[in-house]
Order: sequence, then C-alpha cells, then structure tokens
Amino acid sequence: MKKILVTGGTGFIGSHTTVELQQKGYQVVIVDNLSNSSAEVLDNIAKITGVKPVFGKVDVADKQQLFDFLKQNPGIESVIHFAASKAVGESVQVPLKYYRNNINGLINILEAMKEFKISNLVFSSSCTVYGQPEKLPVTEQSPIQPALSPYGNTKQINEEIIRDFVKVNPDVHAIALRYFNPIGAHPSSLIGELPLGVPANLVPFITQTAAGIRQCLSVFGNDYDTPDGTPIRDYIDIIDLANAHIAAINRMEESKQKQNLEFFNIGTGNGLSVLQLIKAFEEATGVKLNYKIVGRREGDIEKVWADTSFANKELGWKAVVPLKETMLNAWNWQKSLMK
Repeated sequence: MKKILVTGGTGFIGSHTTVELQQKGYQVVIVDNLSNSSAEVLDNIAKITGVKPVFGKVDVADKQQLFDFLKQNPGIESVIHFAASKAVGESVQVPLKYYRNNINGLINILEAMKEFKISNLVFSSSCTVYGQPEKLPVTEQSPIQPALSPYGNTKQINEEIIRDFVKVNPDVHAIALRYFNPIGAHPSSLIGELPLGVPANLVPFITQTAAGIRQCLSVFGNDYDTPDGTPIRDYIDIIDLANAHIAAINRMEESKQKQNLEFFNIGTGNGLSVLQLIKAFEEATGVKLNYKIVGRREGDIEKVWADTSFANKELGWKAVVPLKETMLNAWNWQKSLMK
C-alpha cells in the first residue's frame, strides 16, 4: 500500500482528496495545523471510507515540527501539498502572513522531500497565476501576468521555487495543478467546505445565506465587462478536483511525465458569472437568495476560465459532475451542519 503525505488534509480540498485516495487503496498520512479546519473531519473521513487517516497536528511552516513528524512516519513516497493561507481578500490586507505561511511551508516540504527521499510532489497551485488573462480560455502556455493579490503572487513564486528545485534534484518529480474555483461537498454530506468565521468563498456564503446564517449575500461588482456585469469564474466540483490529484500521482508513479515539472489547468472549461451561479443554486434547491450588489473587491479579476484539453489528454482526467448536483451537495452539506 503506497503511503502519501497530504498537507492541509483536514481542509476542504485536502479532506475530499484524502477520501478519494483511501478509496483507491492509498495509505494517507495527514498533517494540518487546524488553523482553518477541525479535527472532527478525520472521524467523518473514517465514516465514509472505513479508515481513519494517520494525523499529526503540524504547521508545515515550522520545519522542526515537520521533520520530527516525518521521522516518526517513515515510508512516504509522495506529497500532495495543500497547506496554505488561501483567501484573496485577506491576502491584500495581511500580505506578510501569506508570504510567511505559503512560501516557508513549501520550502520546508521540499527540504523534507530531499531529506526523507520522497520522490513525488503534487502542488496545489491556482489559476490566479494567470492574473487577468489577455486571451480566454486560459491554456497552460498563457502568459503569467503580474499577480493581483499576495495570495496569487505566492502561487507564482512557489511554482518558480519548485522549478528551480527539481532542476538540481532530478530524482524529484512534481506536478502543479492550477485550480480554478472548487465548489460543492461530498455526496454523503459528511465533509464539505467549512470556513471558520465569515466565508471568503462564494458558495459557502450562498449556502449560509440560504440557511439564514448570513442576512444577505454581497455580490462584489456588477460593472465588469461581462454579459451581466458580474465576474466570471470556472467552478469545478470538489470530487472532480480531488480525482485530478490521483491522476497526477498516477502519472508520476507510472513515469509518464515528459519533464520533471508539469503544469495542468483543472477546471470545467466553462465560465459562469456570479449571478449565473446564484441562479443555478436557486434552480437546484428551490431556495431563493437574498443578495445585493456592492462595490468591487480588491484583488478580484474580471473573468477567467480554463482550457482543460491538456489535462484531459495527458492526465486522462475530466470534470464530469453536473452543476446541479454540485449545488445540491453543497446545500445538503450546509443543512447537515444545522441538525
């Protein structure tokens, strides 16, 4: 049974990826500092898969903590690195937190891979590396534009760090998955997106507004150059996204990489505006949302969606979950939290 380290494994993407990994026979070891998640997620992963992953409360930005944990858990062959601060708006307000957490964390992971002879890395990157693209849809060859937020900048910098690292460490193989906008929840309603405090992402704010936890949903700007004036994103179901990581791990394990570092866009290939997503939620659930238009949010880009043909071909992966199902899963997850 192959052993994989998942950093940030109790978070939204990490927990769903852990479930998919365990269901495909991998042994998962999680480290997370629980700064934006709960240890209860581990029990819910166990309810879904029948296996509770090994867990260490570890801050990957603390090198000593990380190394001590890895000494006690030998035999790890691959790392999926999610652990990072991830709110675009917050990163504009407290940039040093983002540079400290996101960059130091990656450097420590790479040093650990060298020290403990771990071969494979899947890095949680982001479509924010493209900034506001000049041409849509975005391909992996699209120019990297100046980042519009410190969060986006940390993803750009980290990709460069990995590129430099694998050049001088040819035994290490890496894939950076540039996610678009992950949404939804596990169909079991046992795990989902559970932000601490006020949600920074759109769908949890939608579901919390629908549930009456938030009085009103703010739509940031309706004066963008889009059909309805609201920003356009490529929203991808969390299970589809989780499975992209397994496809990436398989590619490295089967030595199918064409170079030591590869980049893949992970999205649906379709752009939806904020208002279209709100309408999709209302149609899927029958719940009307109270929302208002407010000013633009600093750091937001106008529109972006993916060309996923490279990932479809090379990874043998494709987004398949229908949007209606995604929105229903997100709503059922929210309702489960209120029982």
